[in-house]
Amino acid sequence: MDLPPYSPGLHKLVTLHVDEINKLTDSQSFVDITNFILNKYELEKVGLVVHDFENNSFTISFCLKESHICIHTWPEYNQLTLDVYLCNYLQDNSQKVRDVMADYIAYFDAKIIKDFEINR
Repeated sequence: MDLPPYSPGLHKLVTLHVDEINKLTDSQSFVDITNFILNKYELEKVGLVVHDFENNSFTISFCLKESHICIHTWPEYNQLTLDVYLCNYLQDNSQKVRDVMADYIAYFDAKIIKDFEINR
């Protein structure tokens, strides 16, 4: 049996410049905005890990039924890296990935330094 080509999803990775340092040091606000985004796009959280560093930077990983959202912040450089990957065997979530990332860029009022899209 021949199966049609399959692409599980889009993985978008960005490096952003952020002027508001407090957004790079307030892990709880990132958790809150992510929970809002998950609800907005009907994504299902299955796990969450938050780690705050001594300099108040943070690393957060949301494990989703549809894959993951991860962030790492560097307030000393006004930067963060963020990746969003959504996969689904029933539908193409590529636009949803782009929309989620746009919401984060708006939240951080960020300038894009690097922007990659990987079709997986």
